[in-house]
Amino acid sequence: MNKDRVEGKVKDVAGRLERQAGEWTGDPKKEVEGAAKQVEGKVQNAWGKAKDAAKKEPNPPSSKPPQTVPETADADEEASKVRSSRR
Repeated sequence: MNKDRVEGKVKDVAGRLERQAGEWTGDPKKEVEGAAKQVEGKVQNAWGKAKDAAKKEPNPPSSKPPQTVPETADADEEASKVRSSRR
């Protein structure tokens, strides 16, 4: 969890409280300010989540195909058969 996610969540909760207080007191200005702060917090939290997800992404694939490596002795035997048949 990074700094943006924490700060975003704090702004979201603070905005929710401010908006709710505006509703209870009948102050539309507080409601709007609280809603704006809440949206700002949600956006910042989403940005932090995106940054965390980007860090977890594996490195981009290289342009070379993966190399195959024989895993058993049977593969070594087959490789030697192929070599001997080419002669």
